[in-house]
Amino acid sequence: MPITIGMKGRAQCMVTPENTAAAMGSGLVPVFATPCMIALMERAAVNAVQSVLEEDQGTVGTRLDVTHDAATPVGMQVWAQAELTAVEGKKLIFSVRAYDQAGPIGEGVHERFLITLSRFLSKAEAKKEAR
Repeated sequence: MPITIGMKGRAQCMVTPENTAAAMGSGLVPVFATPCMIALMERAAVNAVQSVLEEDQGTVGTRLDVTHDAATPVGMQVWAQAELTAVEGKKLIFSVRAYDQAGPIGEGVHERFLITLSRFLSKAEAKKEAR
């Protein structure tokens, strides 16, 4: 099955003391951390396409432009949804949105690139040899 515009993915988690801004060091308050919202958005984008990729294929995030518009306290469920809006060669562009049980908490655009896992990891490991 090919990668096609309109593919959708979702990811969710519970806000716990471990994924708050205070715990992550991205702020001092005990609410869902922006870095965790971003990771949730990325996971939703991965989930949108991973099932149609070949065994040695994957995607890596390369760009994210999002807003975090509302705070979510510990104990609430949060989720992200991603929809593939464009395919430009190996570049995949997603519309991403995050929600809690009270409504929207963030949105934006996320870019990922298709990779061959073995080649990607080999190139990354070669950086150690070059030091």
